[in-house]
Amino acid sequence: MAADDGGDRAALGRAVSATYYAMFHHLARSAADLLIGTRGPDTSNPAWRQVYRALEHGAVWNACRHREIVRRFPRAVQDYAQLFVDRQDDRVIADYDPDVRFDPSRVRADIDTVTLAIEGFDSESERDRRAFCVYILLKQPRLRPTVKTG
Repeated sequence: MAADDGGDRAALGRAVSATYYAMFHHLARSAADLLIGTRGPDTSNPAWRQVYRALEHGAVWNACRHREIVRRFPRAVQDYAQLFVDRQDDRVIADYDPDVRFDPSRVRADIDTVTLAIEGFDSESERDRRAFCVYILLKQPRLRPTVKTG
C-alpha cells in the first residue's frame, strides 16, 4: 500500500471493493444459470432470481475457507475459492478502514487476477461448477450417529 491523494485513494478503495463484487455477482449468476438454467423463454425468472439472491456473503466466505472440502474440486475452482476469501477480506478493509492506502499497481494486478480466476472457473466442467455452487449455497448436512439395533 502506498500514499496517494484523497481522490485517488477513494477510487482505489472502490476498485478493490469492486474486485470482490465482480466475483460475488459472477458466482451468483453462475449458481442461478447452473441450477435453474440461463435466462430465456423456458427459464423461470422468479426461480433464477431466488437462486441468484440466495448467495450470502458470509456463508460463501466460510464455505470457501474449508480447505478439506474445497480441495475436492478442480484446481481452478480451488483458486477461485481462495481468491474469493482474499477479495472479501480486502473489500472489508477498503470499505471500512479510513486510513488504508492501496498501491495502484497492486489494484491493477488484483483486477487481472480476478479476471483470470473467473475465466478459470468458467473453463471447468459444468458438473464441477454446479457442484461447487451447490456446496456454497446449501448447508452441509450434519451426520447423525448411527444407532445399531438388535
